[in-house]
Amino acid sequence: MNRDPLVTLPSVLAFPNQRSKDADTIPADRRLGDSGAAGSGASQPDDAASGPGRYVLGVDGGATKTLAAVLDLERRTLHLGHGGPSNQDAVGPRRAVNALLEAADQALSRVGIAQQDLAAAVLAVAGTDTDAIDRHLREMRDGDWIVVNDVISAWATATGARPGVGVISGTGSNVFGVGPDGRCWRAGGWGHLLGDEGSGYWLGARSLKAALHDRDASGPATGLSDAALRFFGAPTVEALAASVYTTPLTKDEVAAFAVETACLAEQGDAVARDLYALAAGELSAQVAAVIAQTGLTGAFPVGLIGGAFKAGSVFVAPLRERIHACAPQAEVRTVDMTPVGGSVLLAARACGCESEIPVAELTDLIDAAIAA
Repeated sequence: MNRDPLVTLPSVLAFPNQRSKDADTIPADRRLGDSGAAGSGASQPDDAASGPGRYVLGVDGGATKTLAAVLDLERRTLHLGHGGPSNQDAVGPRRAVNALLEAADQALSRVGIAQQDLAAAVLAVAGTDTDAIDRHLREMRDGDWIVVNDVISAWATATGARPGVGVISGTGSNVFGVGPDGRCWRAGGWGHLLGDEGSGYWLGARSLKAALHDRDASGPATGLSDAALRFFGAPTVEALAASVYTTPLTKDEVAAFAVETACLAEQGDAVARDLYALAAGELSAQVAAVIAQTGLTGAFPVGLIGGAFKAGSVFVAPLRERIHACAPQAEVRTVDMTPVGGSVLLAARACGCESEIPVAELTDLIDAAIAA
């Protein structure tokens, strides 16, 4: 079987008992807990330059925007920076790196520190080739910044960077997990043409198909037919079907229709409810594969992250039931923390201070910074 680069954590991010002695890329004098660094028990001056080990940077890069966060582990403050799209599949690696650095530099300037004051930095980027991002980043910026695929930061967001599984369902879908011995596995994430089962796009597309089957009388009657006409502003089902090919509808537009499917499912529409049950079955099969491949047993977190889970119990309840069928003690829950938090947690891990910031506190800090 070919090695998948997305399912291997960089050695510096591996669990402590899995790291090789020479794997760490963060200099010893830049790690929290070393002599003179915050967390060592020594009192610290107030100026920003006094504790280079206390700052970590996390960046979340996507197809529409980039968000960076610098966390001061000593003062428990967090500052954000924003940039444009950084999915290299959409904008190319050089423009993607420019957006990543724009967001990072903005966050650093708001804290009042320089790049060299960071103990660690993790950049999580969407797209298929993180190696290209890494090469361009090193051409443009010195430093030991770590580049990972965004599925790894989503896992960290979903599990608090602990052994467990992250289940991502937004416009697309993906499942990624890490076992207690550091084994990693990814299932799904093959895009809307070949996969993305249980995603918003998958649900939206099948909801439109259900409306067409209702029109043809080849399938059961459903409120999805009228909902689709209202949502897309089409006069007839035939006109809606034609617009899918002539306009055409984007992935985001199709995925957005899943919100209507969720509303109808809550109201008891049998077809809509069946679609969510089917989506839960598809995702749970991927979760089961990840659990088996990573060796997870007993109690471990299964974090659900992404807009599709806003459907609530109509989606989460059948998914939880199916996951418990193969992992009875799994802690299945939806996740509130925004994905940039996963990058911050990974950066904290990279410099050996992942225990310094509780996940709940980090979530509150990010929420407050976004609100501000």
